[in-house]
Amino acid sequence: MRVLFTVSNWPGHWHAMVPLGWALQAAGHQVRVACTPCQAGPVTQAGLMPVPLLEAMDMTVRGRLHNYRKATVGTWPFATLPPHPLTGEPLASLDEFDMETWSAQNRDWALGIVDRSADAAVDFARQWRPDLVVHDLMSLEGPLVGGALKIPALLYLWGPCGPQDPVPGAPPGASFVPMDPAGVFERHGAGPMDADVYTHVIDPSPASVRPPLTAERIPVRHVPYNGPGAIPPRQPPREDGRPRVCVVWGTSVSGVHGPASFAVPRIVEALAQTDAEVLLTLTGDDRARVESGPPLPPHVRLLERTPLSLLLPECDLVIHHGGAGCTMTGLAAGIPQLAIHAGSDQEVIADRVAAAHAARSLVNADTDAAAVHEAVTRLLGDPAHLAAARRLRQEMESLPTPADLVPVLSALTR
Repeated sequence: MRVLFTVSNWPGHWHAMVPLGWALQAAGHQVRVACTPCQAGPVTQAGLMPVPLLEAMDMTVRGRLHNYRKATVGTWPFATLPPHPLTGEPLASLDEFDMETWSAQNRDWALGIVDRSADAAVDFARQWRPDLVVHDLMSLEGPLVGGALKIPALLYLWGPCGPQDPVPGAPPGASFVPMDPAGVFERHGAGPMDADVYTHVIDPSPASVRPPLTAERIPVRHVPYNGPGAIPPRQPPREDGRPRVCVVWGTSVSGVHGPASFAVPRIVEALAQTDAEVLLTLTGDDRARVESGPPLPPHVRLLERTPLSLLLPECDLVIHHGGAGCTMTGLAAGIPQLAIHAGSDQEVIADRVAAAHAARSLVNADTDAAAVHEAVTRLLGDPAHLAAARRLRQEMESLPTPADLVPVLSALTR
């Protein structure tokens, strides 16, 4: 069997799919990953075979454009303006960027990206002749190839957020389903592009936090993959009698939402008022911000890059931005979570896990150190949160493994 993965140009969107790729390859099937060139390296490091033929707008720029629109209609939540959509620099005024003019000038360029990427994906699929397609929620090419070649195309969710979920803060009817502004579905004979295009959805969510679906749900156990990494030569020893809290912050949050969204100083200030041992995991500019700032409290340790799946099983709480990778790894570890989100799918995911009592969900723009301290105190002090987290872990562990899914997918091709 030949299986084509199509993925969008942000690793967090497709990391959940990696163990299924391993399972398929281990069972003797061929796997190829159609991706943008910037994802070829991460796909290779994940042990899969990239086909870097897709094009896409930079995800950070795309997010900034969305935030700029929110600011122009009055739904931007932070007191400071969002960053400039193109440069990422702070805006002193919304007049520094003309969305209408930029959109008009770049419309052909944006449609050209969609056109070329669609053609490249369909051309490769016709030449390689996959038996089925697996794709993430941001991938337009996955359902397109499925419709054009009349083969099964399966949406693989990255967490408890699905195509039927409304986008928080967006106009009524807006969803996470990608649009087809260039009409590539019709041009390739794949029918219309809407939520009905998804007939099978692979859902790694525990039963209690599943998103609503109209398609056939195919449950699978989430096996954490947080990117390449190695076990540190010396693991941090656990301090007896003290709760251990892991703080991890998404590298894209500040780039998309601006410096006001960098909640780590507020989190550290709140945790300084507790007796918790704190493991702080940051990379890139976020790490540089902390290292150039005031000294960290003695009980806070700044770690090198370490996969979360190695850290969280030894922790009592994880604090993060609401990203699917952090959330799902926390669910697999069976520990309570505090999500300080800035909107979009992160808000949906955080609220869904919080509704199951395994997490607390806070809005980034409205959260100060006092609110973080209160949430941490409740999450560590109320055993009901730990019990809920362990229940969700049990639900996750009861699901079929990626290896169990291989014959299910093979049957679909027949």
